[in-house]
Amino acid sequence: MSACCQYGTDLTDEQWDVLHSLLPAPQWRPGGPGRPPCARRRVINGILYVNKTGCQWRMLPKDFGPWETVYGYFRRWRREGVWGRVMTELRHYERRGQGRLAEPSAGAIDSQSVKTATQGSEVGFDGNKKIKGRKRHLLVDTLGLLVAVVVTAANVDDRQGLVELLNRYFAKGTTRLRKLWVDGGYLAAWLREWVWGLKQTHKIDLEVVERAGKGFQVVPYRWVVERTFAWLLNYRRHRCDYEVLTANSEAMIQVSMIHLLLKRLA
Repeated sequence: MSACCQYGTDLTDEQWDVLHSLLPAPQWRPGGPGRPPCARRRVINGILYVNKTGCQWRMLPKDFGPWETVYGYFRRWRREGVWGRVMTELRHYERRGQGRLAEPSAGAIDSQSVKTATQGSEVGFDGNKKIKGRKRHLLVDTLGLLVAVVVTAANVDDRQGLVELLNRYFAKGTTRLRKLWVDGGYLAAWLREWVWGLKQTHKIDLEVVERAGKGFQVVPYRWVVERTFAWLLNYRRHRCDYEVLTANSEAMIQVSMIHLLLKRLA
């Protein structure tokens, strides 16, 4: 680890070498208008610190610079879609490194309901889990790597979340996905019709994989998405949904996956 890594969440030199070329280049030039940009590595380290420790932005240690600046970068790059693009590129690197094609042909979808902190917008009650808060809908590949994420109020139906996940995935122009494994909660006549329509354009097949009985089981194919949820919960920012905007919640999940992939790649 580099000597400049003061906190456990700081990027190593090897991780920064992988990441820095994927981030937007500073637009400021010496002698130009405005103030010089902050060091991007320090900004990323600050975002990772907030994500891992779960602290408030205002409680960010001064070593990372003004918290307003660090949060400003996080918000701007979320609006510009930077986090999603970086996560996708790193996922491609990891898949190719394992001898696979960049885009998956199969994956799994599931949801997780979590409590919210104090925000009052886009919050609902999940009657099945008895949780008031929000719901995370994940699409992962067969390695458990995140492909798409949607965060909604907890009362939003899982099947609606699946529709939004696939709409976002195919909106990127990627078409290799063919097989999806889900649980019995996704069974519905209207969803089968919708997927059938999708099959005509993208040739996708939805397969329900149920548990064989009661108690803990490793469910074939679907266990990878459960493991992904466990990975995310290692970041305390995800123990509860602290974000005011669901878009920020989605971005923080992407940041977590970026950090996980960097640990594998460097």
